[in-house]
Amino acid sequence: MNKTVKKYLKIILPILLGVFLIGYSLSKVPLAELLDYFKNANYFYVILGTFFGFLSHVSRAYRWLFQLEPMGYKVRLGNSLMAVFSAYLINYTIPRAGEVARASILTTYEGVPFEKGFGSIVAERFADFIMLMSIIAITLVLQFDFISSFFLERFNPINLLIYLGIALSLLAVIIFYIRKSTNGFALKIKNFLRGLAEGAFSIFKMKKKWAFLFHTVFIWAMYVLMFYTTTFAVDALNGIPFGAVLIGFISATFSIAATNGGIGSYPVAIYAAFSIFAIAEAPSIGFGWIIWTSQTLLVIVVGGLSLVYLPIFNRNKQSSQIISK
Repeated sequence: MNKTVKKYLKIILPILLGVFLIGYSLSKVPLAELLDYFKNANYFYVILGTFFGFLSHVSRAYRWLFQLEPMGYKVRLGNSLMAVFSAYLINYTIPRAGEVARASILTTYEGVPFEKGFGSIVAERFADFIMLMSIIAITLVLQFDFISSFFLERFNPINLLIYLGIALSLLAVIIFYIRKSTNGFALKIKNFLRGLAEGAFSIFKMKKKWAFLFHTVFIWAMYVLMFYTTTFAVDALNGIPFGAVLIGFISATFSIAATNGGIGSYPVAIYAAFSIFAIAEAPSIGFGWIIWTSQTLLVIVVGGLSLVYLPIFNRNKQSSQIISK
């Protein structure tokens, strides 16, 4: 398969999956019933949840400054914030293109070399990955009895142990192969993992590493709070167990990688998670569409304004650079 075909498949397949999942969710909950959930939602909690989402994005933009400062770049918060929102918006069109655009914006308006800006984004993604794994670990501890009984009721414990043993054995074989192989694909994986490790250690070399860690925790706390707060917008979800909120949040977070911005996949992922707790499918999917729509509108509005305002915000700086030349 040539590179051009791969490139277009990466763009088309997530879109097709998103369309399929939209159809799937509408087969579970008719459009008229779904619109009733939007009409009857408590928009105080929707707006409050959106506000928490906005705070997480502001914190992400501010956290980025801590990574760029040791490299000798004093970036303005306005440019960092608009670059972050622009990246989110662009990710709705072409998956992963937002990160490239985000680094490019700082290259254009702040003179940060692309490779350094992009490298800092890779490093922050590692910090986010650690936070997501931490949330998963906390959820497993808090809901251990429920999760273990759920799987034991549906699967034979001996089979689970066999599957776990097979999985661990395969993982060991893969790790051994990657370490020893000189194959191009294996080398790419090694370089990727090495880059993640370097990014992780670079965090601890920052002058303001504790501020960076605080904002990392704050970002993910706002994500969870955004998700939890919005559940109060749907009457049928009042009193939902916090364990269900955490599992729903984790499932929804992974779904964003499946399609552009989680379109179609986000509500279905929430429905799948909530069904474990015997929560009805209609309010689950209705809630999923409400929270996805509110966060998407935030990105479209602020991201769109950012793309328009970026050259205006930097007009004076660019003019002074031209005069100095």
